[in-house]
Order: sequence, then C-alpha cells, then structure tokens
Amino acid sequence: MAEQQRTHWQHTYTDHPRMYGRAPSAPAVHAAAVFADAGAGDVLELGAGHGRDALHFARAGFRVTATDVSQSGLAQLRHDAEAERLTGRPATVAHDARDPLPLAAGSVDGVFAHMLLCMALSTAEITALVSEVARVLRPGGTFVYTARHTGDAHYGAGTAHGDDIFEHGGFAVHFFSRRLVERLAQGWDLIEVHPFEEGDLPRRLWRITQRRRR
Repeated sequence: MAEQQRTHWQHTYTDHPRMYGRAPSAPAVHAAAVFADAGAGDVLELGAGHGRDALHFARAGFRVTATDVSQSGLAQLRHDAEAERLTGRPATVAHDARDPLPLAAGSVDGVFAHMLLCMALSTAEITALVSEVARVLRPGGTFVYTARHTGDAHYGAGTAHGDDIFEHGGFAVHFFSRRLVERLAQGWDLIEVHPFEEGDLPRRLWRITQRRRR
C-alpha cells in the first residue's frame, strides 16, 4: 500500500496543481503563532505538499525545511517561493515519512504536520516518526500536528486495511483514537488536543500540540 499511496500523491499534485489553494491552513496559522511565542527560529514541516503552509512559515520569518514524498508538490512550492522572492526559503527535501528524518539531532525549534500522520501509516510507523520528531527537536521544542479521528464520518467507510486505516476514493487514512494521541505524547508535555472541522464533508480532526521536555 505504501508504494501505491506514493504514486497516488505524485499523480494527484501533478494532475491538480495547488489543489489546496494558496492560503495557509488554519492549523498552520495557529502553529506559526505558537512557534513565534516560543521564540522559534528553525521550523520543519512534514508532508508540505505544494507548500501553502511552508510559505506561510517563511513569510513569518522562520527558517523552514519542507519535506514531502511528492517531487511534483515540492516543485510547485519552489516555483511559488521564487515568485515571492523567497528563493531558498523554504528549503525542500524529498522524504518518505517511513524513513528517518534527514536532519541532525536537536536542529529545529518547531515541527508542523497537517494530516501527514493520519495518512497510510501503521501505528508502528507513526510511533517511529514521532520519535524522529523528538530527535530533531531541540529541548523545549514544539510539535504541532493534525489528524482525522475516529469521530470522522469516513471512519469505518470504504476499504478497511486494518489498524484503523480505511481507504476512500483512493486516499487511505489512519483515523486516530484518543488513546493513540496519548500514547504518542508519552515522554512529552501534551499541551492541547483541539477538535476542529475542515472541508465540505466536513472532515473532523484534532490539532495536537506537544512539547519536548527539557
């Protein structure tokens, strides 16, 4: 399923350029404020897609590294950064979330991921990714992520792949339980689990903020 989803996202960004628009997501606007309040300088975005949120972080003055599995999405990000004369900000890195993060330990102050963790990743893969986030964050650094949860209308619909993963319309989603959120926050300070809705369905999500302990 991993290779199928990689291909799916590559084709999706190629066939539907800037499919999420140019305005930043509400969670990214919130995360930028959280990072600024914490005095963050270096920010990593996981699953940046075509870059609407990464560009928002760059405009806010952060030094941004943006990762995504889709080369097509990252190419759109770089094009838009150049158009805004943000060349070199953000830096872009092709990366699969199942692999170790290509950053040094303790190299960033904030990490953001909008709906990446609830993609077609197993619980073990999500747990490993959060451990990698802890590794690259400096002590006291903040991780803000969002995930669709088990109260979402699509939970239990479509093709079941086990591990609370359901595929609907070609998109596979791992729906988060509150128990999983709390498990992923073990060893962190869990600051907030904020419910919100997004899109036309609407999708039901949590915005989770947790801080690496000093």
